Amino acid sequence: MTNYLLKNINIVNENTIVAADVLIKQGRIEKIGSAIQTGLAVKEINGEGKYLLPGAIDDQVHFREPGLTHKATIYSESKAAVAGGVTSFMEMPNTIPNALTLGLLEDKYNIAAQTALANYSFFMGTANDNADEALKVNQYRNSICGIKIFMGSSTGNMLVDNYLTLDKLFRESEVLIATHCEDEKIIKSNYEKIKKAQPVLTPAHHPLIRNEEACFESSLTAIQFAQKHNSRLHILHISTAKELQLFSNLKPLKEKRITCEVCVHHLHFTADDYERLGYLIKCNPAIKAPHNREALWEALLDDRIDVIATDHAPHTLQEKGYYRDGTGKLMLTENMQYEQAHAGLPLVQHPLLLMLHYYRQGRITLETIVRKMSHAVADCYQLPNRGYIREGYWADLVVADIDKPQPVKREDILYQCRWSPLEGFTFPATITHTFVNGNLVYENYGNGVWNESHKGMRLEFER
Repeated sequence: MTNYLLKNINIVNENTIVAADVLIKQGRIEKIGSAIQTGLAVKEINGEGKYLLPGAIDDQVHFREPGLTHKATIYSESKAAVAGGVTSFMEMPNTIPNALTLGLLEDKYNIAAQTALANYSFFMGTANDNADEALKVNQYRNSICGIKIFMGSSTGNMLVDNYLTLDKLFRESEVLIATHCEDEKIIKSNYEKIKKAQPVLTPAHHPLIRNEEACFESSLTAIQFAQKHNSRLHILHISTAKELQLFSNLKPLKEKRITCEVCVHHLHFTADDYERLGYLIKCNPAIKAPHNREALWEALLDDRIDVIATDHAPHTLQEKGYYRDGTGKLMLTENMQYEQAHAGLPLVQHPLLLMLHYYRQGRITLETIVRKMSHAVADCYQLPNRGYIREGYWADLVVADIDKPQPVKREDILYQCRWSPLEGFTFPATITHTFVNGNLVYENYGNGVWNESHKGMRLEFER
């Protein structure tokens, strides 16, 4: 294994920025200091003017394998993640078949062991009729990231709306429970009312159908179950101002039993963007009116929101209702129906760059980006030896040139679906190196160079 010495680089870590050298030996951070001298054979990287960040840990992605590999694979999407500075991911169970048994879950781990370029973990799925099977993960609490409950509609048999099942899961789970919170009854009622008044629905109807009330009531229910049983609850992709009254910043993250996250698209887009991007930004929960985005930013910065994630969820252009014309421009398919357009956005290649855009806008500091995308995720899931730049920790590291702009071009998109809602956007920064477990997997000086000889590792948890 190659050892590396990063020279005179700006280290962003634990609320400080310090210029120093970093020695990577045998996959781990061996030493951090000034003018490091070593007798080892090392490859030196000049970090002058660049920034070193711990790799982002994305706790919510959909990589579609098995069963939906026409959209994406663990290999293709983990490669996109690494190019975006995401060195570890946690993937959701709504593949085909749904990951509703330990055996099916282990099948996904086996695929990842052979193909994932980033570190990986997979959530156990739940249904109204599999609580006993789902709770078997208690035996493997240190090797599985958690249990996922869809409290709103999802693929296959994964909607959990039986309160007896929910009570059992919250009462008996010894691992983190992650929830998708949208109230199915409210969504259906909204749909029927709006459809009756407006038979032909448009993308702009999506946040009216999957509205603030649907999110709030479902999040409230999840929190009530968690409080009743003192469960460890993490609510995914908060999208409304109203939900924020349910969360607190009175305790440090490590002492919280109830935490939440925001996704990059809810920090970036608003309902005003449906006119321009249409079904390309249709997702669940929906991107909503602008006041929600402003409230999410406020809560992120005052620590009511703990984590930034992507909810990366690729679909083919055809499934989204689009095609490319002769110039490559994305065009809406004629007579595309609201009900036919799939919900979800591909995002995992660009979350760190998007946050660096907001750093340049003066909205967030580099230290806070690192805290929300790396430190907090490691703390939330109790990941040992990751998420920080510390001696002895795994060298999951990202080098960013924050003065080198990078446009989002179709030919550079690595998702298997080959499109992004951010096409045409120019980021102010470029990711030049991504290390996973000390391996320099991605090197970018204009045309990405890849070393795929080492695969990612299965994440371990300290519970």
